[in-house]
Amino acid sequence: MQVEIRGLERLSFRERQVVVLKESGRSNQEVAARLGLSPSTVATLYHRARTKGYNVVVVLPGEILGLGEDDTEGELK
Repeated sequence: MQVEIRGLERLSFRERQVVVLKESGRSNQEVAARLGLSPSTVATLYHRARTKGYNVVVVLPGEILGLGEDDTEGELK
């Protein structure tokens, strides 16, 4: 499984850091401690990033879904 965050180029460096950590399931308090910020600053940065728009995409190989490579070849392009 691979996770991609698309649209990060629209975000500031700090917003990118917050988004990656928040989308990894960390709380505002955990992100704040890791980055040396207050939890309210983390919340503000995360909100600002969400308004700029980005997408979290999970890429799953066919095998995880019970589909072999032969089953999906040529269909998903």
